[in-house]
Amino acid sequence: MAMTNQSSEGSSLVHQQMFKVEMNEGPLSKLLVANLMSLFFTCINSIMFHTLLSKPVFRELPRYILFAHMICNDSVQLMVSMLLYILAFTVQLFPKAVCALISLVGVATFCNAALNLAVMSLERYIAICFPLRHSEMVTRKTAGISIVFIWHFSLINISIDIIYGLIVNPASFKDPMFCTRESFLLSPWQVNVFQGFNIFSFVTVTAILIFTYINVMVAAQSASAEKESAKKAHKTILLHFVQLVLCVNTFIYGTIERALAMASSNSLFRDLRYLNFLFVLILPRCLSPLIYGLRDDAVRPLFLYYVRCGTQKVKPSVTEHI
Repeated sequence: MAMTNQSSEGSSLVHQQMFKVEMNEGPLSKLLVANLMSLFFTCINSIMFHTLLSKPVFRELPRYILFAHMICNDSVQLMVSMLLYILAFTVQLFPKAVCALISLVGVATFCNAALNLAVMSLERYIAICFPLRHSEMVTRKTAGISIVFIWHFSLINISIDIIYGLIVNPASFKDPMFCTRESFLLSPWQVNVFQGFNIFSFVTVTAILIFTYINVMVAAQSASAEKESAKKAHKTILLHFVQLVLCVNTFIYGTIERALAMASSNSLFRDLRYLNFLFVLILPRCLSPLIYGLRDDAVRPLFLYYVRCGTQKVKPSVTEHI
């Protein structure tokens, strides 16, 4: 028990030293830019989410339900990432129980992003390859069940670590600490489970995307297929691959920072870490409304209508597929 506690304290000290940022003019301006960027894209996501809630037809079709879930999930992940960045910037210490709650949300929303891509790809695969059974197989109920499954699966990994921490040293959850995901990794087996769980998740999602991509391509060549819908589905799944790559980059974010911390000077590390934060964590969370919403002929006019504060009339159509 004592050895575990010493390991935990040593790990916490290492993370505090690695992520500490001095409060001077340069970092303050960077923090302001990152905050404004996050707030801007959170507003864009909020407008897109409101757009999807504004019409009953968007609340009925499973593809729009999954799209709305992705936007909501990305927005929460964006806010959690920004919160952790500010806490790292100011080197704030707070109870481990609070950190556990933040980590629970952060890890779950991170895993949700990849799993949601897989479910959306499967929905497009069914729509193109089994059009006559699509309305029967893909319903509001199945979309809801999929979202519940996504959240339950994403919570498994971090929940194991938090429960293990409660069993090993429950009193530590009252102690102030520097909040990082690694703070809950107290034993080597947890690291192995953590890495194995993430590898399994992304390999599974990649396999689903490849499977759906190939089948949609084959269906697009069929004489009986609806060419325009198949073409759009083909491009959408290809964009899912791009987002998956960005998710993988997010997965190795901590590894990149540790490498930068060991290989760079303090000032260079702060600059590289800042760019890493903007382009690896924030940017992927901002692409969902741009990739999907603005490509959809039904959503785009209504979204622009709300962006322009209702200064023009719009008649959305839902006959096109994302």
